[in-house]
Amino acid sequence: MGDRKYAIGLDAGSDRSRCLVGALENSHVRLLGAAETPSGGWRRGRIADQEALAACLSDVVREAEKSAGVPAGSAVAGMGGSTIEGLNMRGVYWMGPARQIREEDARYAVEKSLHVDMHADRMILQMAPQDFLVDGQTYYWNPKGVHGSRLEALVHLITVSSQEHHCLVTALHRAGLEVEETVFESYASAYASVSSEERAQGVVVVDVGKDSSEVVIYCDEALMAAVSLPVCGEHFTRDVAQRLCISNEHAESLKRQCGCALVGLTADNSLIELPPLEGRPPREAPRLELNHALESRAGELFLYVREEIAKAGMDQGLLNQVVLTGGASRLQGMCDMAERVLNCPARNGLPVGIEAWPEEFEDPAWTTAAGLMMYSARLKRGEGGPTRKPGLWNRLFG
Repeated sequence: MGDRKYAIGLDAGSDRSRCLVGALENSHVRLLGAAETPSGGWRRGRIADQEALAACLSDVVREAEKSAGVPAGSAVAGMGGSTIEGLNMRGVYWMGPARQIREEDARYAVEKSLHVDMHADRMILQMAPQDFLVDGQTYYWNPKGVHGSRLEALVHLITVSSQEHHCLVTALHRAGLEVEETVFESYASAYASVSSEERAQGVVVVDVGKDSSEVVIYCDEALMAAVSLPVCGEHFTRDVAQRLCISNEHAESLKRQCGCALVGLTADNSLIELPPLEGRPPREAPRLELNHALESRAGELFLYVREEIAKAGMDQGLLNQVVLTGGASRLQGMCDMAERVLNCPARNGLPVGIEAWPEEFEDPAWTTAAGLMMYSARLKRGEGGPTRKPGLWNRLFG
């Protein structure tokens, strides 16, 4: 690979797996190649067949290598699903007599926050500092140089099932990839599609996939919450299948072609053709029936989001916008429903800042993979990022 550095992001989704290969050029990443394949080895958002997953990942990596014309030796991979949990922690460091706070003091306070009792099957996936508290009174984003004797680090920890994480990493190794880092998928989506100014103003990123939906919430640039929600794209499909008495496969097709998450945005008085059942002639149904099913589920999804925003201690005045990513967020009317429930502007999250990004990838389904590739580039430059490894620091000291 010579002296040139390459960044590789791998989004191992339960529906589709996507791999992006980019080249580091000064402060930018130029896309060289991409690949997408149907996923294998998943069941209800969990890894059920490690061998099938490894074969799928091997296929998508080989296709991406062929597209880019360079070998993929290592990658940053996404991690999500129902086992994700976020928690706020506090690390306290009594420094003795008051003095100026040094960089290593802040590091030590953060490391103390990582000492948390967890179940045997839990591990820290990522750590993101929020603020520092000096002598119990004043908050600082960077306390270096401040005079004090007691330093508290406020951090958000993203945890995951260690067994699930091990299964993913093992599958990646069997696919011939070294793992640079594993990153929470919604964090990667936010990294690709949300600016630091937007994080400072208050933003929630909702990554809606087939079998899982994940959320990250930012305020004043700090990560306030990271959660997995019990509503995902498959629930929309099942609702349509049950309401219209059709198979899940046909329901998915109708959802994509004719569905809308908000009744009234489309010509609901029209009819849609339903697939024929054995022994019965073709049927028709009001489009309104389809959209009522989708609207109900979309409303439930964003009510869960609103609940998580409240748990994070943010009221509506602190939330500036909602960003939707993931393949299931492409459903027409999702941004409208988000605005109705959360009472703030909503948009689709698309990758920003990648050179040679093709128009056909202007799709929120590719945002997570783009963020993983950008994160890989950040690590290759030595800038670090929020991580479970204390040696790889975030932008605070990068």
